[in-house]
Amino acid sequence: MNDAFPAILRENLMRQLALAISPASQPTLDNFVPGANAELLERLRELLSDSAAERIVYLWGEPGSGKSHLLRACAREGLHLADDVEALGAESQIALFNRINEARQAGGAVLAAGNAPPAQLPLREDLKSRLAWGLVYQVKPLTDGERAVFLRAEAGRRGMRLADEVIAYLLTHVRRDPLSLTAILDELDRASLERKRLVTLPLVREVLKAREE
Repeated sequence: MNDAFPAILRENLMRQLALAISPASQPTLDNFVPGANAELLERLRELLSDSAAERIVYLWGEPGSGKSHLLRACAREGLHLADDVEALGAESQIALFNRINEARQAGGAVLAAGNAPPAQLPLREDLKSRLAWGLVYQVKPLTDGERAVFLRAEAGRRGMRLADEVIAYLLTHVRRDPLSLTAILDELDRASLERKRLVTLPLVREVLKAREE
């Protein structure tokens, strides 16, 4: 009993240190892998720095394209957002319509996002035309090669090294959008510190199995 007690204390301490050393990373424009979205990323930087010529930006893209990462990054900077515009009710559509008009007249900025181009949204015609007034970008998903680059870069930021087989396994067994990949890296980082093990394929399998339980 006496020998086990210090071991339990050490394990709890390691878990606390793992949480303290490896806080969950937050989405920013700096840790977004642009892929084919380099122009969009530059426009968002300009929007946040108040140097953009066009102050109305609308994004659309399929699930997993990275749209949520960009929106959360801009929200943390205090930018006014309107997400999932395709689901807006009548009053919310009017509010967004007015917000866009105010931004144009008073020099504000609006970043809106949805699941389709403005013309294909189930919204009021005047709101669809307002969303198309500014810049419209499709957020294009990363290729597998770009996802691998993202995993290596994020792992390196945490002081982790991922073998090619680990990266390949992750890309075939977890959701492949940047936010989901970041989340699994956070879990692997904590598990590695808690268990004092390198991030190898067996550890990855253990962590993913624990997710399912």
